[in-house]
Amino acid sequence: MAGFMDRAKEQAQNALSQGREKVEEVQAQRAGHDLLRKLGRVYYAEQRESGSPADVQEALVAVERHIAEHGDAFLRGGGSTR
Repeated sequence: MAGFMDRAKEQAQNALSQGREKVEEVQAQRAGHDLLRKLGRVYYAEQRESGSPADVQEALVAVERHIAEHGDAFLRGGGSTR
């Protein structure tokens, strides 16, 4: 009986761990999409002469930092996570 309970506990912990990983993945994708939207906004503003190149550079660096930390899967996703 103890072996069954140990296996059940281990399976529950594994499922919980997988759930946490998926939540973190979705949160990273959303953050990446938010950074891309910001980059688009500041680039558009710069092209319309109401924004600055420094804002575009700052947004681009933020996207690059996100890619370095979380990968670039959010760039290939295609669909929205919202």
